[in-house]
Amino acid sequence: MRFTGVSPESGWTGLTVHTSVTNPSTRPGLKLPGRVTLTAGNRDVPVGHVRLGLVSTVEPEEPDAPRRLVQFHQAAVAGGFVVRAGRRRSVAFALPMPWETPVTIFGGVPLLSLRMGLRTEVAVDPLLDQGALVPVFVHPLPTQQHVLAALDTLGFTMRQAGLQAGRLPGVAQSLPFHQRLNYWVAPLYAGPITELELIFVADSATLEVILWADRRLSLAGVTHQSISRFKVWHVDAGQRDWVSVVDGWLRTTINRHAEAAAHADWSARVTRSAHVSRPPDRPVAPGEGLGGTGGGAGIGGGGGDGT
Repeated sequence: MRFTGVSPESGWTGLTVHTSVTNPSTRPGLKLPGRVTLTAGNRDVPVGHVRLGLVSTVEPEEPDAPRRLVQFHQAAVAGGFVVRAGRRRSVAFALPMPWETPVTIFGGVPLLSLRMGLRTEVAVDPLLDQGALVPVFVHPLPTQQHVLAALDTLGFTMRQAGLQAGRLPGVAQSLPFHQRLNYWVAPLYAGPITELELIFVADSATLEVILWADRRLSLAGVTHQSISRFKVWHVDAGQRDWVSVVDGWLRTTINRHAEAAAHADWSARVTRSAHVSRPPDRPVAPGEGLGGTGGGAGIGGGGGDGT
C-alpha cells in the first residue's frame, strides 16, 4: 500500500511536489521509506533544500489554549539543486522514527482521535512550499504492545489518548511533548483510584512506564494524584509474564497512592490480586537494545542504526 501527498503548483515556480511513502505503517526506532518527486513547469526551478517532518496535534501546557499542529521531528533529504524545465527530480529517503514517537495504532485500530502525518518542505527562494500531509501509522514497540495488552486483559478501558506539550520532571525526553493514554480503572483495582494515566518514554534499550493514578470524589470536590515509574529492557520482552508484571506495577502504584492519601477514608491498600506479580527481569548489560528494528539505509540511502 502506498500513500501519497501532492502539493499544488507552487505559485510562479510551477513546481509540483509529490511525496509517497512505501509503507505508512511503522513503529518507533524504524525508518520510514519513501520518495519525494519534484516536477518543474515551463521554467527551471532552483531548490534550496528538501526536508521531511513528522507532524501531530499537541495539547498545550496552558489549559485554556487550543490544540496546535506541531512538527516534532525533521530531517533534510536533499541539498541545493535545480529542477530543469519540464523535467522531474526524484529523491529517495528513509526517515528515522524517534524512539519516543507516539503510538497511534494498537491492535490494528487507531487510538481514538490520535493522528500523525509526514510533511514535505521544499525551499524555493524566496518561497517555502509545504506539501500535503501524508498519513503515518505508528504501531507500538513489543514492550509497549505487551503493556497495553496486559492492561486490556486486566480489564482497563481506554477513554482518551493525546499528546501533551512539556517535559516530565526527572525523565529523560528528546521530544517537546509526551503521549498520555487515559484509562477507566478495572473493577479489580477500583476503590483506591478511579482513573489511570499511562505514559511511555522509550529509547533504544529500555522502556520507561509512568503510571499516573488519580482518585476523584466529584461530590466532595476531592482529588488526589500520585506518580509511579517503572523501567524494563526491550531484550527478551516476549519471555515475560506481562500480565503478572503489570499487575505488580499496578498494586505498587495503588498502594503508594493510598499511603500518600492515608488521611482519607478511601485509602485502602490492595493486598490481594487475581494474579501473582513479580518484579521485572534483571537488566541485561547496557548496549543490548531492541534488536532487529534499526531498519535499512538512513536518510538519502546512507547507513545507520535507526536511532
